[in-house]
Amino acid sequence: MTGLEVLLLVLVLVVVLGAAQIVQTVRPFLINAVVGLVVLYVAQVVFGVVVAVSPIVIAIVAIGGIPGSLLVILLSLFEVAFVL
Repeated sequence: MTGLEVLLLVLVLVVVLGAAQIVQTVRPFLINAVVGLVVLYVAQVVFGVVVAVSPIVIAIVAIGGIPGSLLVILLSLFEVAFVL
């Protein structure tokens, strides 16, 4: 192996490890967002609650998870925020 090949191999290894670290960091937020949006969907289907899904709602649900989605539902029910 030449020096350039070793350098490229190390560079690719660093990029892959960095990407893996980013995925591990973002994974809980993605899971919370999906679970929270499922809770919002179930609330809409079962209880008829209408919530305007916006980037702010997704951020609240991604950070808060199920409690965040319950907060969004309550704010929508009382017509404080996230109302269509």
